Amino acid sequence: MEIPFHKYHALGNDYLVLDPADLEGAPSTIPFTPAQIERICHRNFGLGSDGILWGPFPALGAEFGLAIFNPDGGEAEKSGNGLRIFTQYLHDIGCVENEPFAIWTKGGIVRSQVREDGLIVVDMGSVSFKSDVIPVLPKTPSREVIGETITVNGRDYTFCAATIGNPHCVLPMGDISEALAREIGPVIENDPRFPNRTNVQLLKVLDRANIAIEIWERGAGYTLASGSSSSAAASVARRLGLVDADVSVHMPGGVLNISIGDDFSIRMTGPATRVGDMQLDPGALI
Repeated sequence: MEIPFHKYHALGNDYLVLDPADLEGAPSTIPFTPAQIERICHRNFGLGSDGILWGPFPALGAEFGLAIFNPDGGEAEKSGNGLRIFTQYLHDIGCVENEPFAIWTKGGIVRSQVREDGLIVVDMGSVSFKSDVIPVLPKTPSREVIGETITVNGRDYTFCAATIGNPHCVLPMGDISEALAREIGPVIENDPRFPNRTNVQLLKVLDRANIAIEIWERGAGYTLASGSSSSAAASVARRLGLVDADVSVHMPGGVLNISIGDDFSIRMTGPATRVGDMQLDPGALI
């Protein structure tokens, strides 16, 4: 029997939604191994995506539960684009209308809403720069990881680290490019000081209200857009005093708005787009 998936993208960052209700017996956990998830997400051997969103399922403290899987088969704690896509999916199938609601993720509970204008607002939680929270080694004594140095391919870079439920390494610099993200991103992702690996953002501040980023996503590679990366990069720019509280984050796939509270709480606003339904033949997993 073919397996139904629902494909969406958020500024070019595409996910497959797999709804337990669509499967026989509505299983409580995703019925695929990491290797099978990797195959499903493969753009040549599978349906192709930047990850799989498994849900909704019952969750303590929230109306809906969501599990997020990277295209390498690993589970992610949180994804801003994934949350917007999941919110749009819930709206499309009639589970929510235009009132705010809560979503449980491995990286914490968030509140989400589809506005009347169709844009999606997600309260992502609060950013921390603390070494023992992100984590970044050495975790103790606890410190804010701001303005530290990392050496990649013989060159020193200044970086700041942050978490919004998942880890990020932000490198402020004067010029950014896809080529540089592809060159240094995988090295930094797997640097031993990041015990859970890390997402990587190259950050260029354009003015007090605008930044640009290039993204290397943990477990996914070079990515056109990322909500959690936008949240982390905007927060680092704010922490360094380079931007104001409302920031437009420019990425190859488009623009997200990030509002930063005094406590570094994050409100993300942006679109999510339904692409269509897809059917996976189980034979593709063999």
